[in-house]
Amino acid sequence: MMFCCCIFELRQTEELKVTSLGWKTIQKAEGESVILGCSYSLSPLDTGDLDIEWSVVSPDSTKKDRMFLSYTSGIKYHHGDPAFAEGLSFAAGDPSDGDASLSIARLTPAHSATYQCKVKKSPGVDTRKTSLVVMAKPSVPKCWLEGGELVGGAVSLHCMAAEGSTPLEYKWKRESKDLMPAAATQNSVTGELKISHHSQSFAGVYLCEVNNAVGAECCRINLKANKPPNRAGVVVGNVVGSLLLVFIVLVFVVLLYWKLRSRRRYEKEFSNEIREDAPPPDSRPVSRRTGRIATRNPQATSCQVQVSEVNSSNVGRTHSPSGDSRGQTPVKNAHVEYDSRYAV
Repeated sequence: MMFCCCIFELRQTEELKVTSLGWKTIQKAEGESVILGCSYSLSPLDTGDLDIEWSVVSPDSTKKDRMFLSYTSGIKYHHGDPAFAEGLSFAAGDPSDGDASLSIARLTPAHSATYQCKVKKSPGVDTRKTSLVVMAKPSVPKCWLEGGELVGGAVSLHCMAAEGSTPLEYKWKRESKDLMPAAATQNSVTGELKISHHSQSFAGVYLCEVNNAVGAECCRINLKANKPPNRAGVVVGNVVGSLLLVFIVLVFVVLLYWKLRSRRRYEKEFSNEIREDAPPPDSRPVSRRTGRIATRNPQATSCQVQVSEVNSSNVGRTHSPSGDSRGQTPVKNAHVEYDSRYAV
């Protein structure tokens, strides 16, 4: 009876066993490569064919796991979606030498899953599960300042990364070896650093670092400590500025008035010159008919017709054509010729 128990214990220690550590979670950045370890050792009692399988464990226990890579009788096989299997292969050239580790060349968010390695050589069999989380590195954060940089006032520094897988952690520190101000408080989640009472000793370069499980980035900001302005000087400056503005307005108004006045004076003198150069009007209108006659007959003159007096005693007598027996010469009537050029 005791001998049988010893034989049973010997078989348990010499069976096939995956020597890599048990369940493990690995976090990697997107774009990087990773090797999921699966080393194993065989027992002299394992005499069957070596069979290696890599599969994605389904989060739903009611569904089957999805196998994507296997090794049987010296041949490697890819299964399932070729797009998912691209870049996935055995890390070792010959998985039968005791190393069945999986290599993923370029990680993407789709590779985030729980993977299972199963090694079987009858009668021995063993498995190992590994969780892989693919994360995005934080992008370079942006640093900015809110509030004034006046001594004695409150000031807050902000830091924010636009990209990166959560959780992101922010941490402010001084770039010099000086310690952070005791009056400063920072929030590692929001990336805000508050200084309630600013002083000259707080001035300097501050560095904000944001990180997650796969990477870290940082940004810098220079914090100054400005003295409050002299209020009396500010008041005097405001008064002087106001007086100067009033003076400029008055000068503008005077110039505008002078220009308008000069323009009116010029227009008045110009209108007077036009009136002096105009000819006087005619004393009386010229008759249209008289003007026309003078124009048409510029050389017309009056003429006199001489008519001899006729003796009243001879009125009614008949003169013979031969003349008077008394030697009187008969008077002939003057004939006036009519010239149409001088007709009125």
